[in-house]
Amino acid sequence: MSRRPAFSIMAALLAAAGVGAAAAVATYALVDNGSTTTVVRQVTVGSSQPAAASGGISIGEIYERSYRSVVEITATDGSFGGQQQAQGSGFVYDTNGNIVTNQHVVDGAGSISVRFWNGSTYPAELVGSDPSTDLAVIRVDAPASLLEPLRLADSSDVGVGDGVVAIGSPFGLEGTVTSGIVSAVHRQMTAPNNFTINDSIQTDAAINHGNSGGPLLDEQGRVIGVNAQIESDSGGSDGVGFAVPSNTVRSIASQLLESGEVAHAYLGIRMVTIPAGVAEQLDLATGVEVTEVRSSTPAAEARLEASTGTTTVNGQEYPTGGDVIVSFDGAKISSAEELQSAVDAKRPGDAVSITLVRDGKRRTIRVTLDTRPS
Repeated sequence: MSRRPAFSIMAALLAAAGVGAAAAVATYALVDNGSTTTVVRQVTVGSSQPAAASGGISIGEIYERSYRSVVEITATDGSFGGQQQAQGSGFVYDTNGNIVTNQHVVDGAGSISVRFWNGSTYPAELVGSDPSTDLAVIRVDAPASLLEPLRLADSSDVGVGDGVVAIGSPFGLEGTVTSGIVSAVHRQMTAPNNFTINDSIQTDAAINHGNSGGPLLDEQGRVIGVNAQIESDSGGSDGVGFAVPSNTVRSIASQLLESGEVAHAYLGIRMVTIPAGVAEQLDLATGVEVTEVRSSTPAAEARLEASTGTTTVNGQEYPTGGDVIVSFDGAKISSAEELQSAVDAKRPGDAVSITLVRDGKRRTIRVTLDTRPS
């Protein structure tokens, strides 16, 4: 997919359906626009999966169960006379003709077509998309015989070392199968609109341009994620790929099918984790320090205070002088990722309690979350 710019996790990270490097990212997990998390500096497990998946059915059997459900998607740009095309992958979500793919595959498309395993091609309409999670649902009017949905697994059960299979259309080669393992879990990706996609799955299965939107399958042939990004110096697969977790897919797809859009809760801060060891040296609480409060946001209305300085500990700078959030709606917060996930679990309009430490004193405030800006 050559028309789309890359979406980075680090400076060299490329979208699996795009080419070209994106801008370098910021420092840590944030709960607002324009922020990312740099947590993918190395692969947790680097070895390749053998020719057959362990603990489940064979790779060939996974393919036989799944390939009819995986489609190739071509999106034609609505501008420039419809000459520019983007190519990616997707999979049948239900028997109503709904297909899940990446948002960046169909973003800005004037027309969308879906090619099934037998070569049949049908026009598709966009049901809805969510740039905050890089997911989209499109719909085709195709015969029931072609609509074989894949089953979603519970991505919270995915563990490092689990065997995985990716099916998609890298470089337009439809029905391509690659295999590997789960290299890491709970990674964070940068979405097309620069928000953070939590709990992403890292894999060493080969993912290339055109795999975007295709399924990452477990050893039973169930979807554990939607392949979305690769990290690469060369622009090709270097064995570091990332997928949007299936639990996120399930939630976002259901909302898109219900209303065509997704509303994410929004607090409006930038933040950095203060680990326990560092907190002791800085005489701070262990938790999440607020580094910026965006204007006209719930955080600003609640008068959260951002850091005013920095201190270096073990060669790394940490913010000081601001609020340190230690609890969100009754749940202990020890990292920026935890706070991001806690906010994501809420809906716009929800009133929550935030416990923070300011100038050594603990206090609890009430905040009504807003809708995340696009």
